[in-house]
Amino acid sequence: MNILLIPGLWLTGDAWRDIEGPLRSRGHHVVALDLPGQGDGNVAATLDDQVDAVLRVMDTDPSPWVIVGHSAGSKLGWLCVDRRAGSVERLVCVGGFPGGAGEPYFGDFVPEEGWVTFPGWSTFEGPDIVDLSPDMRARLERLFQPVSALVTQQVMTFHDPARYDVPVTVVCPEFSSDQALEWVDAGYLPDVSALRDITYVDLESGHWPMVSCPERFASCLLEILGADSQS
Repeated sequence: MNILLIPGLWLTGDAWRDIEGPLRSRGHHVVALDLPGQGDGNVAATLDDQVDAVLRVMDTDPSPWVIVGHSAGSKLGWLCVDRRAGSVERLVCVGGFPGGAGEPYFGDFVPEEGWVTFPGWSTFEGPDIVDLSPDMRARLERLFQPVSALVTQQVMTFHDPARYDVPVTVVCPEFSSDQALEWVDAGYLPDVSALRDITYVDLESGHWPMVSCPERFASCLLEILGADSQS
């Protein structure tokens, strides 16, 4: 199975290092992507550039892809589902959700000199970081890279309603599946409400399970992929 791993904000493909091996050991073809404007110093990179980077990888192989997006990368994955709905077997959102049309990709943080940098751990107090040891935090700090504001501020646009037919799994780390369902029922996630095939999987961790509990996280992903291969 083709698996594309999309990092969340401030991360590069190296964040998936401890996840790639277990997936490849089961015979999967795995690509952990580096994104334009995210660790390469390209302040002119846009969200469209990131979408194009994902699509270029997908277009190298006509076989279906499973897209795994972490955090904001869930939205990037959803944009790519919209552009290549017929080529996506499943979208797996980890600590994030498909985003809706007309919303900025991730406008929560104020840019400085064209960049959005990691705002510090105080922004993520509570369940997000409860399982991070000092060493894990230090590793993430070494991984974190500034992101072009032209990525985070760009408004998302969608075109193909076939995206709603693509199966989506939401892996719930710092929040529970019950909480996710409450947010959907309250109308906070309209694109999620429109999905025709969605499942929720609880993963007891914080927001960065690829660092805090990579073995359990990899097992979780393999279970999701196994269900697809048996269907």
